[in-house]
Amino acid sequence: MQEDRSRWTTRAGGVLFALIAIFIATDLVTDGGEGVGWLHLVLESVALVSAAIGAFALLVNFQRTRTDLAAARAEALRWQDENRTLVRGLGAAITGQFDRWGFTPAETEIGLFLMKGFSHAEIAALRGTSERTVREQSRALYRKAGLTGRTELSAFFLEDLLPGR
Repeated sequence: MQEDRSRWTTRAGGVLFALIAIFIATDLVTDGGEGVGWLHLVLESVALVSAAIGAFALLVNFQRTRTDLAAARAEALRWQDENRTLVRGLGAAITGQFDRWGFTPAETEIGLFLMKGFSHAEIAALRGTSERTVREQSRALYRKAGLTGRTELSAFFLEDLLPGR
């Protein structure tokens, strides 16, 4: 969604600069035929060149951004492919620990959403429940796990995976 909006904004800016350049060029041709002073023509020429440079810069930036985005997506896919087995193993270990803590299926789902960084409001919307219900289920799973909150829940699983100092 954000990517589409950014793409549209960049394209619209490029088109706007191009339209300005076309209008200025048309005005220059008209003014030249009417015998307008040279200073006026020079200033409009500077405006025309500036608008053309702006359009070109936006389009180049747009292409560079698209290239960078494609590279980032390729890198993410490469990482996922390389680590698919490890990630599946981690997922199984997390759900296994949730089972040992005695989480209900709803608490397991909420615990996974919490670890992924979703807010209580986002989890409630995804699950079709109230935010209050999600907060209560979150408190229940923290209590069952003997943890104080989201940070400790994530740290429980990530602490040994990440390199030390």
